[in-house]
Amino acid sequence: MVWFWLIISASLNAFGEYFSKLWADSPFAMTAILAIGSYTLGSIAWLPALKAKNILGVTGVMWLILGLIATIALSAIVFKERLTIQQWVGVALGFLSVFLLSNH
Repeated sequence: MVWFWLIISASLNAFGEYFSKLWADSPFAMTAILAIGSYTLGSIAWLPALKAKNILGVTGVMWLILGLIATIALSAIVFKERLTIQQWVGVALGFLSVFLLSNH
């Protein structure tokens, strides 16, 4: 059940990132409201995920990696942004950290 809530929370956070980027490009009140709403709902969905796993360090890292994947996908697919080699190494190390933290 923890994965369900983590995916919901990270997805809502990614929507927040999307609307934040739209707002940064063209600041309209509606995009700011959508960003804040997405972040808020993502935080609410985080609570059952933490309760299900109840290990903040592991659950937090899992959430960060899911959010990282969603944000990178959005930036690459929607906004045509690209990562440097150094940034890809950071992503790979993030995945390694999730594996090491959740493998107990």
